[in-house]
Amino acid sequence: MPPKAAAGKDKSKAQGKKAADQKAAKAQSGGGKAKKKKWSKGKVREKLNNLVMWDQGIVDKLHNEVPKWRVITVSILSDRLHVNGSLAREGLKYLAARGQIREVCKGIFSRATTAA
Repeated sequence: MPPKAAAGKDKSKAQGKKAADQKAAKAQSGGGKAKKKKWSKGKVREKLNNLVMWDQGIVDKLHNEVPKWRVITVSILSDRLHVNGSLAREGLKYLAARGQIREVCKGIFSRATTAA
């Protein structure tokens, strides 16, 4: 016959496990009354007002400032000169054809440097 102390420990373990199972079941069922979810309004982004046609001021910036930048992409050109993407692509092609910038890899340009 096993000792009584060991049997008492087994019963307490079984009761402890049963209590833990009941707590887990209660947590899964949700418990009390839940608060309603409040939906966030969301952040509203300011609409960009980019130009869709070249004007003289932008063309001057394109000739004077852009060839001095280290990295030139459509996104950067569009952001800094406030022109839309198609104008930015057109401007990059124009500067590359004139030799003012050079293409490093597809879509990424850099200022034209003399070959050393």
